[in-house]
Amino acid sequence: MSDEQKQLPVPVEKASTPVPRLSSPAPIHTHGLDAERAAKIVKQSGSSRAAALLGIAIVTLFVIVYTFYDQGLPGVTGSARLDAAKEEQYLETVTRGYNLFQANCARCHGAQGQGGIGPVLNDQGKLLSHLTPAYLKNVLTVGGRYVCGNANSLMGVWSDTNGGPLNYREIEELIAWIRSTNTDTITVTDPATGARVQVTGWRDAAYVPAADATPVPDCWSDAFAASPTPAPTGGPSVAPGKTYSIVAQGVQYTTMSLTVTAGVPFAIAFDNQDLGIPHNVAIHTGSATGAEVFRGAIFPGIAQQTYTIPALAKGTYAFVCTVHPNMVGTLTAK
Repeated sequence: MSDEQKQLPVPVEKASTPVPRLSSPAPIHTHGLDAERAAKIVKQSGSSRAAALLGIAIVTLFVIVYTFYDQGLPGVTGSARLDAAKEEQYLETVTRGYNLFQANCARCHGAQGQGGIGPVLNDQGKLLSHLTPAYLKNVLTVGGRYVCGNANSLMGVWSDTNGGPLNYREIEELIAWIRSTNTDTITVTDPATGARVQVTGWRDAAYVPAADATPVPDCWSDAFAASPTPAPTGGPSVAPGKTYSIVAQGVQYTTMSLTVTAGVPFAIAFDNQDLGIPHNVAIHTGSATGAEVFRGAIFPGIAQQTYTIPALAKGTYAFVCTVHPNMVGTLTAK
């Protein structure tokens, strides 16, 4: 058989209709957008828009409320979150300062700053212009020699930068308590009773000194050196009449009231029972802040002196310790 005879014709396949790669049942292609389905879509779209608007309203309201919470109400001082946080932190600092004062300072300056071995601290004149933060920091850092140039001052060094026991933060807290105002209220433990009590600062922010007020001396002991002799300030010495007794003990008068005869000179036997603490008796018209009509010599205890006082007109007076203004009694002339 020849080679031509061996080559057979290649059969030709019939063309067929192509089958789609993806297909679906005929019923699916017959579904259209009928009225019911269109209504559902419109309803769902409206609900979505309402939900979106509600979400926007909630977010907007939150932003407004938070802004007032964070920044405060217009014209309302202290209503801002940051202001409230600062006030809380400040009162915590004052509270720690109070505790430091009671533990380290009260034994010399008194629990209420009324003075004792050390000078008075709660005097409004001092707090206004003398006991400034810078001044207090200097005294606490270098000790009492800064005040009067006295190398033997009992006021020691408190800052640890000079060998004292308090660090810089504790110095700041102590100053914060001494400078706190009578509108600052803190809750503390009373060192005497152990009970929880509320106390306020000493400084009156509204205090204005009298026009003729004597400036606070740079050295607190200068007030003692400048005090008059026991002779009355209003005139010459007179022979004393009846003698009355006043005792000072525990930085207070144990005699709280005294009645004398008006128009007759008298004497006061003053007994200072506070060891090393200076006291005196001064007489003021009306109240402790009234005009001074007599001032006796200031001297440390334990010691006694007799003051001669000229005749007083009928009325009510106060007897006061010049060094410790919290020591007050009532004197009545009848």
